[in-house]
Amino acid sequence: MAYQLRQVSLPLLPAGASDIRILHFSDLHLTPRRGREIADIKSWIRLKPDLVISTGDFLAHREAVVVALNALNELLDLPGLYVFGSNDYYAPRFRNPLSYLRKDTGEGSLGEKLPIEEFDAELRNRGWINLNNARSSITIKGVTIDARGTDDAHLELDEYEKVGGKKIGDLSIGVTHAPYSRILDAMARDEIDLIFAGHTHGGQVRLPWFGGGRSLTTNCDLPNWRSRGLTKIANQPHLNVSAGMGYSPFAPFRIFCPSEVSVITLTER
Repeated sequence: MAYQLRQVSLPLLPAGASDIRILHFSDLHLTPRRGREIADIKSWIRLKPDLVISTGDFLAHREAVVVALNALNELLDLPGLYVFGSNDYYAPRFRNPLSYLRKDTGEGSLGEKLPIEEFDAELRNRGWINLNNARSSITIKGVTIDARGTDDAHLELDEYEKVGGKKIGDLSIGVTHAPYSRILDAMARDEIDLIFAGHTHGGQVRLPWFGGGRSLTTNCDLPNWRSRGLTKIANQPHLNVSAGMGYSPFAPFRIFCPSEVSVITLTER
């Protein structure tokens, strides 16, 4: 296994509800050459999730649509929710790695446009729900989940006002690619139970530190200590940030920050 499996349980379900296993992945950044990563993705079906959530950046190459659909094929038979990240719309370009240490402005040059409409149509055809500035409801094991999401905040495509409002159903979740504070705060006001995000790569380069490492950046305005894993602060929802599986083809390394996928098991309160 070339990735870390991050597992945690959260008591968020109504009394008497059966456990729900959520597989959360992010930032695949797939290209036709990522054979090892593709094999890892195919192995996730053995984790037996009840629901799959992707927080974007599936692609990193204009020929990666077929690659991604092949890698995800068995998971696409399960209920799924997804949003997109900037690299789903535009191929990555070279960027000085030191620039990530500067304060993020959300600006940057955009690469070649990718065939995201084709990929989106295939995901929808397989039954997955697009939550890019959209809201939906899904029932898993008798539990009604109110799900809402935003398009990529790094490209300023997020329009949370289209999906805002108090939660309904048994559980309310938010899905976004880049966990900017404006989105987290808006979801907190609506009393969302749990938010899923990606984008940070866990910092991608981390320093050895007490508790498993310290990131140098999140590439957004999220505090560095929240760059990966499940965290919570007062008066806000639980936030699960995936450190992701892949990386830009122009920065093909991870230091003290292994690729990862999360399984969050929701249990009764």
